[in-house]
Amino acid sequence: MGAASSTEGEREPLLVPPDSETSIQPVYSQVYGRRWLVLTLFSLLAFMQGVVWNTWGPIQNSAMHAYDFNKSDIAVLVLWGPVGFVPWLLFIWLMDKKGLRVSLLLSAFFMVIGAALRSVPVPEQHLRRWLIHAGQLLNGLGGPTIMSAGPLLSTTWFAPDQRATATAVASLVSYLGAACSFIVGPLLVPAPNDTTRAMVNRADVSTDTQMNHIRDRIQLVLYAEFGVVAMLFAAVLLYFPSRPPMPPSVAAASQRLSYRSSICKLLSNFRFLMIALAYAVPTGVVAGWSGVLDMILTPARVSQVDAGWIGFWSIVGGCVFGVAMARFADSIRGMLKLILVLMMAGASLASTWFTLTCLTRLTHLPSTAATLYTSCILVGIFINSSVPIFFELFIETVYPVPEGITCGVVTFLGNLVTGCLLFFLTFYSTGSRNRSGTCRNIKSVDPKHQASSLWVHPKWNTISFIVYCFSPGHFLKPLFN
Repeated sequence: MGAASSTEGEREPLLVPPDSETSIQPVYSQVYGRRWLVLTLFSLLAFMQGVVWNTWGPIQNSAMHAYDFNKSDIAVLVLWGPVGFVPWLLFIWLMDKKGLRVSLLLSAFFMVIGAALRSVPVPEQHLRRWLIHAGQLLNGLGGPTIMSAGPLLSTTWFAPDQRATATAVASLVSYLGAACSFIVGPLLVPAPNDTTRAMVNRADVSTDTQMNHIRDRIQLVLYAEFGVVAMLFAAVLLYFPSRPPMPPSVAAASQRLSYRSSICKLLSNFRFLMIALAYAVPTGVVAGWSGVLDMILTPARVSQVDAGWIGFWSIVGGCVFGVAMARFADSIRGMLKLILVLMMAGASLASTWFTLTCLTRLTHLPSTAATLYTSCILVGIFINSSVPIFFELFIETVYPVPEGITCGVVTFLGNLVTGCLLFFLTFYSTGSRNRSGTCRNIKSVDPKHQASSLWVHPKWNTISFIVYCFSPGHFLKPLFN
């Protein structure tokens, strides 16, 4: 990266108010206009990674009719995203040693192959299911680089007073892709007739014509996603440099720790680990919860389209609010701690509101569509908007650890929480079905769908969201030490 050392003022422009000399750029630095092209290519690829990951959750009712999926299948399709983070050490090592171009090309290659496998029109349903699962896993393997490389890209290409904004755009655009899936999927893929009643009484069986029509529309969505991913892979292959000819700041040119030293420093830094837990628990829970949002809200008589709009507005609101807060942090420095505390407080209040709304029999609070929609959307807004602020705080806390390694560790922790949550829900629903044979809350339910009520059961809402509500305040205490 270079041998020049970084000044203390430049490395902490977002944690402390700047001195008069911190805004002066070194004479040998240069900011290139092509940085916006690089950011756009990276953001579009991250956008499509989120779209592909969240393809099946918003259309789970249609997929169950078209491909004979069950609840566990949908949960596992979402689970492949966190599973793709298992070889995360390899990806962050590649990012650190070979640069952003090589690691991003590898991730894009996995995404292209995965999208191609999902769109192969095999008539055999069993083989088709395996191809879809394999495609989702390969798309998940693109996640470690795409979800953790945003801060590295912003430091490498952008000036210090634009860094938080660039980090916000690069980090949140994958969430925006997941949000678009909530809209595109239900709008393009028709839901089975009278979906809510069908979930309660499976005596209504879709005709072959209806199922063929649903399969054709799902196939159209898969083809479209494959085409866009292939074009983006070609664009990155043609032009995506790892770094500019000259660094934009002293920090971008400064020497960083080695890969092994960076991992050891991160794992031995208690303050970093506490802030990482404060990031991983809420974002991991909300990511897993939103990935199966349609599945959760269907027994509550929320349609597939309405659940899609809830997920869409919660993520879009979080992206817009996150970019605004990042721009605020760029312009008024020294506010990272306060911004995060306020966001965590708002998320805790919103998630508590949602939990109490689901426990109507105990709390006697009114449970209406307005309260359900508002509480869900507010949770997504506060949590998703905190991601870029957390990333900047991580980078400033453990400098000179490379940005890719730092954010790779914390994104792995967040996906670990998501994976454990989805695995527990899948195992819990399957195990309960095997033990009881029937569902206590829904009568006359087909065995394949008996677990549906478990996804919206107050016990699930209480456990996950109470753990989530109380963890941020506890883990954020080191910020004030």
